[in-house]
Amino acid sequence: MLTKPTLILDEKKCKKNIHDMFLKAQESNIDFRPHFKTHQSLEIGGWFKELGVNKITVSSLDMATYFSKEWDDITVAFPTNILEIDTINELASRINLNLLIESQESIQFLHECLTSKVNFFIKIDVGYHRTGINPLNSDLIGGILQISNNCDKIDFKGFLGHAGHTYQCRNKNDIITIHEESVQIMTQLKSKYIAKHPDFIISLGDTPSCSVAKSFEDIDEIRPGNFVFYDLTQNLIGSNTIEQIAVAMACPIVAIHEGREEIVIYGGGVHFSKDRLDDPKYGTIYGKIVKQNEDTTWGDLIPDMYVKSLSQEHGIISVPKQLIKNYKVGDLLFILPVHSCMTADLIKQYLTTEGNKI
Repeated sequence: MLTKPTLILDEKKCKKNIHDMFLKAQESNIDFRPHFKTHQSLEIGGWFKELGVNKITVSSLDMATYFSKEWDDITVAFPTNILEIDTINELASRINLNLLIESQESIQFLHECLTSKVNFFIKIDVGYHRTGINPLNSDLIGGILQISNNCDKIDFKGFLGHAGHTYQCRNKNDIITIHEESVQIMTQLKSKYIAKHPDFIISLGDTPSCSVAKSFEDIDEIRPGNFVFYDLTQNLIGSNTIEQIAVAMACPIVAIHEGREEIVIYGGGVHFSKDRLDDPKYGTIYGKIVKQNEDTTWGDLIPDMYVKSLSQEHGIISVPKQLIKNYKVGDLLFILPVHSCMTADLIKQYLTTEGNKI
């Protein structure tokens, strides 16, 4: 019996999402290095291994340490934090570790302090403007490569980009436009540096592009992550259908206010995060309600029911007047999250539709 907020994982949907993305990479003849920051689970990682995936992406050295129990080829897709040099050296001594560099200071520090060999990507800003080097900054790129050429413990792996600005899109055509622009930026770099560095690769990764695009010409590797679960944000962007969302939060009803047409659930910001969507119909929302089946699976969205606000432990659900009498205190509501990555990170455990805790 479920008694508190519980993140339910539909195992069949999740495995299909994994299989579909794996197949797309195979058909495009590119490497598949999925980002594991979404699920953060060795058990779910095993579902990738069953398909033959042998390399992964993570977003922190702590995550790399966790997954290094079962994976020996890991890219940390976050600018290198030189203060964690001891962890870098420990990991590099036993796995194939790929780091991200976007400054000469960082590469020089590694040159002076590494005790084991690492590979590195130069992080390129393909338009998101969060991190990465301007692709036109030849002096900085050249300076980084020059330092690495003089160090036998640092190997240049290639250029890496993340088109995170696809998250601002609201249709597939806009996603494709950003994807094509990102590919063009990276392929221009490839043509400029391939003569001196013939073995380097181009790595791109964002779930919207990898879900929607059909062409990955001149790209060597993709690193999507959120696709493993998807969520309402990805659905609004145009990456997936509601039916592909593989996680839902089961939350107990603790109070009902018919006059306000609201239900109070045990499930707040500490469970969902406070990521929100600007829904074209409802305004700001923090989740949507789906019909619960007799087991722990779920069905279609319930029209006009949504999470209207979150505080630390409370969630407030807007409910149409004609539906509110269908619920009582002690019932469960199943809620699709706005951002599955943050929700999974907060809950840190799943109950699968097969009845397993992972």
